Amino acid sequence: MDNNVPEGTKQVIEGRERVFYSGYWVKTYKVPEDTLQAKRQLIGALTRRLFNHVEHGLNIPGSRLNEARKSYEEETSPERRRVKGAMLAGALFNRAADIFTKLVELQSVGIEIQSDNALMRECGRCLQEALGLGRLVLHRSGEEGIDELWGEPFKAFSIPLEDFYESRYVKIAMTLRDIDRIAETIQTTFEQLPCFTGIAPHVRDFADAAKIKTETLRTDPDIFDIWTSFVTAAERLCGHFNSDAMPAQLEEQHLVEDGRLLVQQGRDLVSYITRARTPMPKSTADYTERCKAYVERCARRAG
Repeated sequence: MDNNVPEGTKQVIEGRERVFYSGYWVKTYKVPEDTLQAKRQLIGALTRRLFNHVEHGLNIPGSRLNEARKSYEEETSPERRRVKGAMLAGALFNRAADIFTKLVELQSVGIEIQSDNALMRECGRCLQEALGLGRLVLHRSGEEGIDELWGEPFKAFSIPLEDFYESRYVKIAMTLRDIDRIAETIQTTFEQLPCFTGIAPHVRDFADAAKIKTETLRTDPDIFDIWTSFVTAAERLCGHFNSDAMPAQLEEQHLVEDGRLLVQQGRDLVSYITRARTPMPKSTADYTERCKAYVERCARRAG
């Protein structure tokens, strides 16, 4: 990483254009023409991605928006209101997608759509309201919300596509940084322990594969090899274990098994972050604390 490079610098590296943010050279992609059709496709893709990473049951059709709103507004239980608010957010996203689809259809038959069109305003309002409700939604793991995912469709609607792509590169660089942080935590925690000695190369391979996957779109021709490398690196990471070093005492064996579970949790967290292509700061901080607590337990046992 070269911290002397100005943020946003673009450079061709090994035949591929990359842009520099937060110490990382991030792979870039060609920005599509800024049309309603392109925005509709992007918002549709972002919405599908959103529903793929959040808790189940939120993909409510836009046609049921009024029902979802009524159910949310009439709910008095705080915990049930959170879930219904999340469902309302899903319905709002789908309503916005429905409107955009119709606007594109109208444009395709020669009807000019102005930015102040009533349907355009309604689409923006739905996305903005959904963004406000996004704080109620948890990641599918149940650990935390991913507010960035809720903001992206509205951002794609409200700013030029070139600016949207640039904002994604900034976020991806932050994601790469957090992957490195988690990998460093795993390596520091476990490499020194007899049952896990030799895990460091597997951690580094997994982190490298995760970072490549994070910066790569699913439409990229290399995705088949990249995804395969990511999955197999994850398998090697969790498969590494020195069984000959397993202690004889039952309590110490339980401690080792807790460590194996912690490695698996680290793998899962990196996988969540990689697939969502956005940081999960709360989960990352919580995982780091669990690793610190585990190191302290091991030290007390050894002492």
